[in-house]
Amino acid sequence: MWWVLILLLSLASQAQSLEKLNMCMDAKHHKKEPGAEGQLYQQCAPWKDNACCTANTSAEAHDDNSYLYNFNWNHCGIMTPKCKKHFTQDTCFYECSPHLGPWIQQVDQSWRKERILYVPLCQEDCHSWWDDCKDDFTCKQDWHYGWDWTTGRNRCPAEASCRKWTDIFPTAQIMCEKIWSDSYSYTNLPKSSGRCMQLWFTGKNPNEKVAEYYLNHAPWQRAIPASLLLLATMSLSVVLL
Repeated sequence: MWWVLILLLSLASQAQSLEKLNMCMDAKHHKKEPGAEGQLYQQCAPWKDNACCTANTSAEAHDDNSYLYNFNWNHCGIMTPKCKKHFTQDTCFYECSPHLGPWIQQVDQSWRKERILYVPLCQEDCHSWWDDCKDDFTCKQDWHYGWDWTTGRNRCPAEASCRKWTDIFPTAQIMCEKIWSDSYSYTNLPKSSGRCMQLWFTGKNPNEKVAEYYLNHAPWQRAIPASLLLLATMSLSVVLL
């Protein structure tokens, strides 16, 4: 009897891992399940073979007047194109990626039920993002909260003045970790490591293997054998009685 229970627990664990490896978060514009899209627009195109975003969402991700979140990138003057391309890519990654399962957390927000937290970002992506934006201007470090939304689009709050990017974000690490409330975690890992998530890639999506690695090394996954052993011991005791 006890070995049947162990087998069932093991199968349930494997099913949970597979689900987290290919899933869409419960958020404002995400599809229910990932799947192929015939066409995804420009910078979102790398996800077309398996995406959590629709073609329409991918097009809106490139629009300065996008209805996705009514977010005003130009809150401290016109954002430079070289900086803006990173935020477009970041939006594509957030909306389209089906391999964020290990970092999805439940939240109680009006516009989403889940978010990502501490996604390990490859060093090259973080540094190139910061370097291309370092001459721009902004007024806030955390772009998730604290804006003035009275006009329907975000404006700097009255107490926050526009300052140079490097005054708000002195380092690439501070920018990548703080700009979206710890959605990303800064790493010293290169893309070649296979241990960090890539915002920028061409060809086959490399992030599936990264997600698989973190799923196999997650604390809850390592705890499974101990749980199985405990259950087996309890079950065997019942049988012997």
